[in-house]
Amino acid sequence: MKPTSFFENIDQVKGLISDKEAIVFLDYDGTLTPIVATPDLAVISDEMRQTVRDLSQRRKVSIVSGRATDDVRGKVQIDGIFYAGSHGFEIVDPEGGVTINEQARQIRKTIDEIHQKLAEHIKHIEGALIENVKYTVSCHYRLVSDADFPEFEKIVDETLAGYPDLRKTSGKKVFELRPRIDWDKGKAVRWILEVLGFNPEQHIALYIGDDTTDEDAFKVLDEKGFGILVADPARESAAQYCVKDVAEVKRVLESL
Repeated sequence: MKPTSFFENIDQVKGLISDKEAIVFLDYDGTLTPIVATPDLAVISDEMRQTVRDLSQRRKVSIVSGRATDDVRGKVQIDGIFYAGSHGFEIVDPEGGVTINEQARQIRKTIDEIHQKLAEHIKHIEGALIENVKYTVSCHYRLVSDADFPEFEKIVDETLAGYPDLRKTSGKKVFELRPRIDWDKGKAVRWILEVLGFNPEQHIALYIGDDTTDEDAFKVLDEKGFGILVADPARESAAQYCVKDVAEVKRVLESL
């Protein structure tokens, strides 16, 4: 189904959370920052950082990102919250404790190896970028021309064929090469909720995200809370509500 406008249904949302403690999960790229040409340019604004910091003083907050945990922590720079990086394969708790998916840990060498191969194989394709995200590899093609894209995808697929313990998923102008493990953003959200002692009578969880990888998290919140999709126009999603852009995400966080 297509989600409905968060702001047009603000009274309904207030009713959902009025007598419960809200636990807030946030994607980074496309949610706290606009989508930009290359990952290094996605820098959170001072205003958004302060908004998230203020929210974290009142609510339990987690950042759930496809970025490496160290990367997203370094960009957000807010203490006392959860950071789930590499689609949740590595989670840092508010006290700084680190939990790493053991199966993912075991294939770090594989990730490094395929990253090096792909970086070499695609270096002649203008705009292509292969990013080592510690437990996954991101193959960015936002700056690749339409003419070069088929070759780019062919190289990714042919290289991936030699690594049966990895799988390919898609995001916004990116292919993610992930361990073939039953783990994703949704599983990370569920794990954090368990750590926080989630009780549906006392708590409500909400997740704000923009990409297809966030759908796993939206689905986990069924009967636990709701998702908010960042998209204009709205698309089919497991999220209940939607907002148009990062500026509207900031308004949502302020309302919480």
